[in-house]
Amino acid sequence: MSRSSDKSDPPPVDDADSALFRDAVGPVKRVAGAPRRPPERRLPSARPRMREADEVAVVAELLDAPPPDPDIATGDDLVHRQTGVQLGVIRRLRRGHYRCDGEIDLHGMIVDVARRCLAEFLQDALDRGHRCIRVIHGKGLRSGHRGPILKTKVAGWLAQREEVLAYASARPVDGGTGALYVLLKKR
Repeated sequence: MSRSSDKSDPPPVDDADSALFRDAVGPVKRVAGAPRRPPERRLPSARPRMREADEVAVVAELLDAPPPDPDIATGDDLVHRQTGVQLGVIRRLRRGHYRCDGEIDLHGMIVDVARRCLAEFLQDALDRGHRCIRVIHGKGLRSGHRGPILKTKVAGWLAQREEVLAYASARPVDGGTGALYVLLKKR
């Protein structure tokens, strides 16, 4: 039997066949309130909705960040620390005493791309258990009168992140004022 005939209406039943069937089955009563066919079972979605919502929230939080300090100049050193981070930690960070476990080079990128790349890099660094990373943002020498755009943006983004304990401009051999050493929390 072909599949196309399965979907078409069945042929009509003649009266003799119908009478024979009713005699064989006997009297029948309809069951009150019973559904004619069971409702379809809906399976849960295979999409990780909570993880997707978390990722969207992180990106939205980064996008809604207050503007960083516009008074940062090309050659300015950047330093930031969370409450509770000792000055000795900052001193060692600035001197390059912590081994950098990874680095990302953002200079030359547009702001939106740099923001997403930095967020993904930070998440990856945390997942890998990195404690210190280097972020190269550039000095903003090609930004003209606008000043160092990525430098100020990166400083603002990192200062807002809870997992960033501190950051400081790198030593000249590691990029100087065009890069940051970033100290991350332990997981």
